[in-house]
Amino acid sequence: MSELKQRVSEDMKAAMKGGDKRRLGAIRLILAALKQREVDERITLDDAQVLGVLEKMLKQRRDSVTQYEAAQREDLAQQERYEIGVIEAYLPAPLDHAELDALVERCIADAGASSPREMGKVMALLKERAAGRADMAALSQRVKARLAG
Repeated sequence: MSELKQRVSEDMKAAMKGGDKRRLGAIRLILAALKQREVDERITLDDAQVLGVLEKMLKQRRDSVTQYEAAQREDLAQQERYEIGVIEAYLPAPLDHAELDALVERCIADAGASSPREMGKVMALLKERAAGRADMAALSQRVKARLAG
């Protein structure tokens, strides 16, 4: 079992013992998503794959918050924000702007990219190196701007 998945399982047990039902519910959602991916693909997830699932869950929750706020359902938006907080606790610390710029430059150099047509190569490297530590949509914009200019 991956180290990250093990940590989530241990946190679930702690939430059960502590009687924290709200946190327990959020952790169970995480474990259910991990289990679903393992069953669907008939694999055992490693830490990188667990991070991928967590990132996907985070994106879904952020989209939900936007939709709930537009529908003026603050109660549901608040629940999604709570789940975002729980999910983010399992992700590594985010990179700051200087680190992101350095990482983009390094990946462009490693991929040998010189035009926007080679953006896919750069993004593949970035996805691997910045997993769980940066918003991939924002990174995509940085790469596009860097390769275009």
